[in-house]
Amino acid sequence: MNIFLFIISGLLGGILGGMGMGGGTLLIPILTIFLGINQHTAQAVNLIAFIPMAIISIIIHLKNKLIKFDRILFIIIPGLITCAVGSYIAKIIEGETLSKIFGLFLIILSIFQIFNILKNNKK
Repeated sequence: MNIFLFIISGLLGGILGGMGMGGGTLLIPILTIFLGINQHTAQAVNLIAFIPMAIISIIIHLKNKLIKFDRILFIIIPGLITCAVGSYIAKIIEGETLSKIFGLFLIILSIFQIFNILKNNKK
């Protein structure tokens, strides 16, 4: 039964990730709250699950000619640096603190999304 719950969690996270919401916003809470996985492991699983989604997204964007190669280094280099720094910080922070930081991130993201929806509805 446990493996079934992990598969369902992965599918939900993957579907939402494919829709652009970001699978981690659902996958990490499901893994930590409902399946009892610690925060560090849940975030690692989310990052690993992101790899195939990112590859598929890149292929689709290449086919649709949506990648601007002249600007790609301005995104990749800061992204790699912040990934390395963020991974190091996440490694040294305790799981409970990391969970609270992630929860705060989700709250801020939710507020941002609500304001975006309200702003778009006014137009």
